[in-house]
Amino acid sequence: MDERTKKIAVVTGAGSGIGRSVALTLAAAGWAVAVAGRRTEPLEETAAAAGEDADVLCVRADVSDPDDVTALFASVRARYGRLDLLFNNAGTFGPGGVPLEDLTYEAWRSVVDVNLTGAFLCAQAVFRQMKRQDPQGGRIINNGSISAHVPRPHSIAYTATKHAMTGLTKSLSLDGRPYRIACGQIDIGNAATDMTERMQTGILQANGQLAVEPVMDAADVARTVLHMAELPLEANVQFATVMATSMPYIGRG
Repeated sequence: MDERTKKIAVVTGAGSGIGRSVALTLAAAGWAVAVAGRRTEPLEETAAAAGEDADVLCVRADVSDPDDVTALFASVRARYGRLDLLFNNAGTFGPGGVPLEDLTYEAWRSVVDVNLTGAFLCAQAVFRQMKRQDPQGGRIINNGSISAHVPRPHSIAYTATKHAMTGLTKSLSLDGRPYRIACGQIDIGNAATDMTERMQTGILQANGQLAVEPVMDAADVARTVLHMAELPLEANVQFATVMATSMPYIGRG
């Protein structure tokens, strides 16, 4: 791809799971990709998996830290000069299986800081960049979740942040209109990652029983993100749900 027409993406939480899969898919499609995460080694593993010909920049960053976020996008600006896509993916489920009354303030705060505040800080930095670059504009894709629609038992922190992500997406879409900044959200159900390993051994259902749930390949999610990313800015996938076909979402509860 001509360097003058190469698209530039930032993927947060790119050291594993969906973030890694999306980063690799974008890189294979000719995008330059800045991969961000809390630990350098997994990011370097993502970059190595992309291959020697891929243009991948590794930046260690904790998205819940405003200084780290500022440094992340400064690094991207210094390397590429502009930005076309943010995949706002970094997230944590928090302690699993903890009843609401036993959830500590620290556990609640850690989930909110990463899933919601981190997504806001990255989107804010991207807005500033996309408004001032020439040509103006770009795209933000937020990683929501099936939990942006319906909760699992004992998941109040995660569910609250993913519902909030939907509000964030809508506000970004509205506020971005004058500047050609498009924003959409992908709600993912049971992609096969480290976070969903327990789906395959049995997870608590709304009726109190444990049940094994089907999962799908994270690459199926990544292809959907690529489609959303490569639309012209005059078109936008506002919300998309990609899930394992037989998982208990329709009819959950």
